[in-house]
Amino acid sequence: TGSGEVHLVLNPADGKPIGSVTLASDTDVKRACAEVRSWGLTPSGERADILIKAADLYEENAFEIFSLLRREAGKTLVDCVGELREAVDFCRYHAAQVLTLDPVSKPRGSVVAISPWNFPLAIFTGQIVAALGAGNAVLAKPAEQTPRIAAAAIHLMHQAGVPHDALHLLCGTGGSVGQAL
Repeated sequence: TGSGEVHLVLNPADGKPIGSVTLASDTDVKRACAEVRSWGLTPSGERADILIKAADLYEENAFEIFSLLRREAGKTLVDCVGELREAVDFCRYHAAQVLTLDPVSKPRGSVVAISPWNFPLAIFTGQIVAALGAGNAVLAKPAEQTPRIAAAAIHLMHQAGVPHDALHLLCGTGGSVGQAL
């Protein structure tokens, strides 16, 4: 989400624009922090099912994800396959872990996930689904070089059933959005 300036996303191979993303403003960060809600009252089995559905959606959208990974992160096809496999594995692993949580354990609240550019799908997904699986809410700030990959991942997680108020995407630089979070 964002209401700030529009930022062009460049292809790392040739420096040409491949898309755009709206950067989160200070107001967007404050609003997301105020609106984010834990989904810890959602039964663990339901949370696990949603994470599995997210993994399924990642696999169903593999070619679109590969295209984003190639264009935005400069990944080779072999790297794209590995990155997607790892992201799917994180979803399935954390879905299984949800079912082993102590029934009286409670979510910790809101988690900030700031991910690196070099594994823009796998690490981004791993950070988020670990927190979501435990019932926490997530404020996700992707690497500024790979926001469209992050946006696609968040879209698929929402499509799988993660509540919008439990998972917010905040694109921007580390010095602005990252620092504010």
